[in-house]
Amino acid sequence: MKRLALVLAALLFVGCAAVPRPAAPPAVIGDPPYAAWRQVLTRFVDREGRVDFAGIARERADLDRFVAHVYDVGPNNQPQLFASREAVLAYHLNAYNALAMHQVIESGIPASLAGFAKVGFFYSRKVMVGGAPISLYDYENKVIRPLGEPRIHFALNCMSIGCPRLPREPFTAERLDAQLERETRLFLDDPRNVLVDDGAKILRLSEIFGFYTSDFLAAAPSLAAYVNRYRERKVAEDYRVEFIPYDWTINRQP
Repeated sequence: MKRLALVLAALLFVGCAAVPRPAAPPAVIGDPPYAAWRQVLTRFVDREGRVDFAGIARERADLDRFVAHVYDVGPNNQPQLFASREAVLAYHLNAYNALAMHQVIESGIPASLAGFAKVGFFYSRKVMVGGAPISLYDYENKVIRPLGEPRIHFALNCMSIGCPRLPREPFTAERLDAQLERETRLFLDDPRNVLVDDGAKILRLSEIFGFYTSDFLAAAPSLAAYVNRYRERKVAEDYRVEFIPYDWTINRQP
């Protein structure tokens, strides 16, 4: 037990360290540099949403530039740059995904985020958003989720296989609703995330629906009803719901 306690303490100590700001020039106060983030997504993410982390680690200038901007500038310290709710939400979706990608690189591209790795990655280790230190867990749950848009759960990506597909373009204020609609439909039409067992009358859903049940029930009377808003092939709304275990394996390209 003593040895386990020491191991846990060491992991927490390492996890509490901040992820350093990339060595990029100071952010220019203006629109977020989505061109750099677009380069990362189009060059290093394939059509299945898998990421070439090794390639990014070798050529990380564009990711570093965007993450440095997120560290320096955000709706909290430069609200005049984010005039609409869509601009704020697009910023946060891009920022979270880029920060998670950056953390994977900074962590040496781990095989999985399960177990002890999850503690440091999501809870203990701090990143910066608009000059304010925050963990990825708090960023999602205290900043992004309170914006009241359940479809974020099909856009936020922690870089694991259980996450929704990572799109090969940034989210933008001008196209945000259409982009969220597209990603939600893609996720819910994928049999990896929604399985129907008519014989047993069971509806199996991605564990994302278990993690964030209250967000979906704020928008629909049941999880099945929420799913049916976006699926082409509707599911029975009276089946028992079970959750498909989340896969924390890093979603890297083969």
